Amino acid sequence: MKPRPGRSTLLVALCIYWLMPLVDLVAQTRRDPQVASTDYATGPNWFPSILRPYEERTIPPLVLENSPRLESLNHDGKLEITLADAVALALENNLDIAVQRFIPNFAQIDVLRTKSGQAARGFSGALVPSGLSAGALGAGVSGTGAGSGVGSAGGITGGGGAVQISPTGNFDPSFNFNLSWDRVTSPLNTVQVSGVPTVTGYTTAYSGSYAQLFHEGGSYSLSLSGQRQSSTQQYLRFNPAVVTRFAFGFNQPMLNGFGFTPNERFIRVARNNMKVSEEVFRQQIITTIVLVENTYWDLAALQENVKVAEQSLAVSERLYKDNQMRLEIGTMSPLDVISAEAEVAARTRDLTVARTNVQMQEATLKNILSKKVSPELDMAHIVIKDRMPEPKDSDLPNLQTALAAALENRPDLKQAERNLENQDVAVKYTENNLLPSANVFGFWAGSGLQGNGAALVTGAVDALTQTFQGSFPEYAGGLTLSVPLRNRVAQADNVRSQLEGRQLRVSLQRSRNQVAVEVRKAIIGMIQGKAQVEAAHQATRLARETWEGEQQKLEAGASTSYQVILRERDLITAEQAEVTAVAGYAKAMVEMDRAMGATLDRNGIEFEDALSGTVSKMPTTPFTLRGPNKEAK
Repeated sequence: MKPRPGRSTLLVALCIYWLMPLVDLVAQTRRDPQVASTDYATGPNWFPSILRPYEERTIPPLVLENSPRLESLNHDGKLEITLADAVALALENNLDIAVQRFIPNFAQIDVLRTKSGQAARGFSGALVPSGLSAGALGAGVSGTGAGSGVGSAGGITGGGGAVQISPTGNFDPSFNFNLSWDRVTSPLNTVQVSGVPTVTGYTTAYSGSYAQLFHEGGSYSLSLSGQRQSSTQQYLRFNPAVVTRFAFGFNQPMLNGFGFTPNERFIRVARNNMKVSEEVFRQQIITTIVLVENTYWDLAALQENVKVAEQSLAVSERLYKDNQMRLEIGTMSPLDVISAEAEVAARTRDLTVARTNVQMQEATLKNILSKKVSPELDMAHIVIKDRMPEPKDSDLPNLQTALAAALENRPDLKQAERNLENQDVAVKYTENNLLPSANVFGFWAGSGLQGNGAALVTGAVDALTQTFQGSFPEYAGGLTLSVPLRNRVAQADNVRSQLEGRQLRVSLQRSRNQVAVEVRKAIIGMIQGKAQVEAAHQATRLARETWEGEQQKLEAGASTSYQVILRERDLITAEQAEVTAVAGYAKAMVEMDRAMGATLDRNGIEFEDALSGTVSKMPTTPFTLRGPNKEAK
């Protein structure tokens, strides 16, 4: 009688169909809104929700709106900000900082990825040495090995042979399952073996395997497979027949690939790169804060120049009116009036240039302090509330103290040092690769063979019982040894890693020397700036006294209008030079902080605030501001 095919397959399909709504319900429950975690170095916990690792992870929403602080400082078309306000706004809104804020997240993701045994992908500023990959660049530490099939149980012949168990699996265990049903009809050229000229066979087969790699290099795999066969041929012992097989194998490297260093190399680099990411982000914060401070003081200087231009125009207009009166009473020539009128035109031009320069600088500062410039912000006029600092002796640091602070605090130096540590990992790994490959392995397998009989599952249960009881066992063990003659690939990789390490050490020393030069230049810049400010104050005072004296001589008839105009121009030049000198000194102090790596500390910036984009503690003014600047009279 022809057997009824596919009953077990139909039962399995029905079970899957019935369980699908439950699986979907659980998945839908897990997709409910939840608070997004920003710790990407740790994967989602699979227990008790086993479906969580297979769901898309929720990340915080992207915010491209300006912080409320920016609106709170904008009143009646005026954006009144101190330097501390500007720093806080940059931490909350600056897009350069916002872009680099993803770098620590990328570093955490690399840690998560390497925990599975895969290679780190890296990010800008972090070194993932090429020597970490034994084969193709980007390859992880995964082993490759095949599971065991159903073996020879149920066949005509059985026997042993050469056995080799290769490394297999990953740090993340893997489970594989396959289920199939097959029907095949074959014509035969003889009836002596099968008893019939045509054979039709039905096979339902399954296989499952589990494999895992350990951090010291060992790995193991489990596999279970079985199949149910029925056929129209005669002379079979069991028809239908159930064949099962269970196998366990392990592999342990003893030389090349043994230990934690070669197998955890990507994990160590990824964890080290988390510290690198902090330095990369800290460097971006410093770069942005330096830009904010310099732009703030440039705007303050330009606004002071507007005041100088306004006062110069007022003086020129007053001289022009006085000359007109002197012309009317006959004590001055028309040429002097024309000269005064030309001076009014020149001072009007200077005022227009000064005001437009302020507008351009305001647009630059607004762009730095906001995610987007709204119409309200675009129309607002920035009011600088802090005055530019006056030099004092305590501003100048000791050279040796400044050098020590720079070598200790500069993020670019810390970043280079961390990258050198990554290269050391590659050197150790390539050193391990110089060794021959020697692996010990073991293997155990059990097989079972039974017929189904009248019941659907009786044969499967009996066959599995034989399998796990070891009724038909297979034992194997052995050693594999691979010795690459001349070993030129490993030698080349190791030497290259060592040379790259030497290159990084030279680059680090070059960076340290450059930092020392920057510190010395910053100190010299402050010394020059202090002298320039003092000289500019003196020059402005003397120019004002000269102009006032020339004005008195004109009123007494002992001078000319042209001489007064010349002295007025000298005064304007001196006042503008004074503003430039004071602004230059403020920027020299900013550069001193940057060169020493002290920008964040001097501004009272919390790293976590910058990382979150929310300022919980207001930044502080990095230096004492001495009252209002002098205004031209």
